[in-house]
Amino acid sequence: MSDLLPSRFTRRTVDADGVRIHTRVAGEGPPVLLLHGYPQTHLVWHQVAPLLADTYTVVLTDLRGYGDSDKPPSDPDHATYAKRAMARDQLRVMGELGFDRFAVAGHDRGGRVAHRLALDHPEAVTALAVLDIVPTRHVFRHIDADFGRGYYHWFFLAAENGIPEHLIGADPEFWVRARMVARHYGGASFTSAAQDEYVRCFSDPAAIHASCEDYRAAAGIDLVHDDEDAAAGRRITCPVLALWGERGFVGRHYDVPAVWREYADDVRGYAMPSGHYVPEEAPGPTAGHLAAFLRDSSRS
Repeated sequence: MSDLLPSRFTRRTVDADGVRIHTRVAGEGPPVLLLHGYPQTHLVWHQVAPLLADTYTVVLTDLRGYGDSDKPPSDPDHATYAKRAMARDQLRVMGELGFDRFAVAGHDRGGRVAHRLALDHPEAVTALAVLDIVPTRHVFRHIDADFGRGYYHWFFLAAENGIPEHLIGADPEFWVRARMVARHYGGASFTSAAQDEYVRCFSDPAAIHASCEDYRAAAGIDLVHDDEDAAAGRRITCPVLALWGERGFVGRHYDVPAVWREYADDVRGYAMPSGHYVPEEAPGPTAGHLAAFLRDSSRS
């Protein structure tokens, strides 16, 4: 197991109502929770987190199904990996650490969990940052051929009958490395030790299956929850920061701040000099924007 974080990031396993969540904590000050995406772990933040930990209490976790967190058995409607369940894990983690109110930032799948966390638990989330995503509901309501080509993995991973598990399981290292290279556009190079760690974690068949369940939930039960929120007029009420890679699909395909303003009341957004993997391709600018946003949000 490689460790790219300073030793002050202490490890602990937090029991979130029976799901053990691998957690790292460092720093002092207001709490901020950082969530990773696919096919990664908390180490996606390995260059950003130390910069924030000088001012904030930084909490890093592996989402359920990923990294060194538990991979609970799936169920027929994929609710085990609904963003609602994954967000509840993170709320429990922060509660166990003594934080009733906190900011949250999420990249990729972690951004979708963070979005759900802010919707389901507005009393807990003081500020929300989402990196290189627009809401899942918006994506599925505006699919076109360009999305199908750029995000084919959404449909491949959601396929049933164990198809993606079998194919990825034949060579998980190829899948992880090829998928990441395909979405990297001109930012800083990936740290090889971080990629090695992603491969280590993703080589577990349980992790492959859990991550597919994450995408199956997104195409099913997550949309049910999102549509219920839309029908009830529920929006994100805390401040929102949207960061996206100007060279990636999201930056080229969507007016990111405008889309988020359909779902949230207070949105600011900035394009980053990167592709999809914003925290790794542009760690300095990412940390700078997050720090400024957290500082401004604490004053509002």
